[in-house]
Amino acid sequence: MTTLHQEFPRLSVGQLGDGLSVSRSWFYARPLVPTPAERDVARRDAIARIVLEFPGYGYRRVTAELHRQTWAVNHTRVLRMMRAETLRCQLQRSWVTTTDSRHGLRTYPNLLAGLVLDRPNQAWGADMTYVRLPTCCISLACVLDAFSRRGVGWQLSRTIDTRLTLAALNHAIALRRPKPGLINHSDRGVQYAARA
Repeated sequence: MTTLHQEFPRLSVGQLGDGLSVSRSWFYARPLVPTPAERDVARRDAIARIVLEFPGYGYRRVTAELHRQTWAVNHTRVLRMMRAETLRCQLQRSWVTTTDSRHGLRTYPNLLAGLVLDRPNQAWGADMTYVRLPTCCISLACVLDAFSRRGVGWQLSRTIDTRLTLAALNHAIALRRPKPGLINHSDRGVQYAARA
């Protein structure tokens, strides 16, 4: 009736009530504040709209979006409501294998087994992964100092090959200039076992 009163401002509340077969006192007696059940339904609808618009959002991001929309809601309540309505994030992540260990190239024993690291540039760890961009995936080869866990060399490329791993290693050597005796530890993939 409030929306009708806004659409037809010339009509009085009594005239609108007569048209709807309700008394004028009903209009003034109804609660202006929604009941908790009505608030839960509205909150559930808002959560469903967010999840449909952003299917990758989990309960934390949904809560942040609700806060942006001026909802006063706790993240635990959002999680509970998303579980009850089966609105949890359902994205399936694809597994991409980056290591090909079945090759005829020479591999080396694990020199880090039982070694206690006590200084930087004693041992480096090298590995590769994919970085997902909006339009494609690129490969990242990274060299980490095993003592400080700090990245000391890296390289990005569209292809996953030996040139990528060598570029990351050369970058680390140029930045750190390690002394002889450094252990470079990597997986046994063809990119790291290649002769180069």
